[in-house]
Amino acid sequence: MKISATVITLNEERNIGACLKSLDFTDEIVVVDSGSTDLTKEICLAHPRVSFHEKQWEGFGRQKNLAADLAVNDWILNIDADERVSSELRRAISSLDMAAFAGFKVARENYFGGRRIKHCGWYPDYNLRLYNKNKGRFSERMVHESVSCQGPVGTLAGNLVHHSYEGISDFIGRINRYTSLSAVEIADAGKNPGIGSMLFRPLYTFCRMYFLKGGFLEGYAGLVLSLLFAQYTFLKYAKARELAKGIFQRISGSCQ
Repeated sequence: MKISATVITLNEERNIGACLKSLDFTDEIVVVDSGSTDLTKEICLAHPRVSFHEKQWEGFGRQKNLAADLAVNDWILNIDADERVSSELRRAISSLDMAAFAGFKVARENYFGGRRIKHCGWYPDYNLRLYNKNKGRFSERMVHESVSCQGPVGTLAGNLVHHSYEGISDFIGRINRYTSLSAVEIADAGKNPGIGSMLFRPLYTFCRMYFLKGGFLEGYAGLVLSLLFAQYTFLKYAKARELAKGIFQRISGSCQ
């Protein structure tokens, strides 16, 4: 069965070369870029299997569905630019009998500051990433999109290696964008978070990651991650409250 890999990009010159190399076993690589100003386009065009397309940013889910629609093959392997297909996962995909399935989940091997994180809920972190586009689509959420399939879903051996954040500064650099997108989704659902959400949801996030999910076993990294995601939770609900009151401006544009 032939497979098309799909990747969405924006200024990913640091990551995209290694990402594409890990996808060399697929039959086609579709890249949908939303206006990169670095060398992302040049790196992609230099790769013999890449079909490169430029499209104004419409949100994570829509952008990924567009990439699937542009693919020649029905089976889609979607990964992000900061992810890599491990050799074990590659072997598992290459030997698959896909006939009885609509899609497959894969475990993500997540890294923070170059260190693999096995706790905090970061492993195995299963995501459905290999799917038949006639039976599955990404939800068109603004952020935290996922694939829903109509039919049986299997689980693949091997990990998808994810270099998620280089460190604290990298996390903070992205948190404003993602929490704003999450706040819009909360407000659009008709929710007006109260003070309780701003106080207790971040506390729950910290306790869940640090205690229930074993973040304390990661030492300093586990503490930092648990605190950072507690901050993330606070900001998205605080922004949603501002948005509901007409204080916070909705974000727009082509930024990823």
